[in-house]
Amino acid sequence: MGGLIVGSRRSCRRGCQGRFGQRVRDLRTARGFSQEAFAHESGINRTYVGDVERGERNIALDNISKIAAALDVSLAELFEDV
Repeated sequence: MGGLIVGSRRSCRRGCQGRFGQRVRDLRTARGFSQEAFAHESGINRTYVGDVERGERNIALDNISKIAAALDVSLAELFEDV
């Protein structure tokens, strides 16, 4: 397993979701977007964006692509350090 230790599938998923959400929040704020302005730019509901940033959503690839486009980053950049 290459040294990766995973306590459980559920804890890994929540951890990944949380790290992804933090990455989205960091990039959004670095670009000066409020959550509402970012939601408008990405075409994703503001409440959903908040859920993603808090790691409460298992986000679909289509929405991940919308987020990357709104942040003007590649998918690889979006997933850096996640």
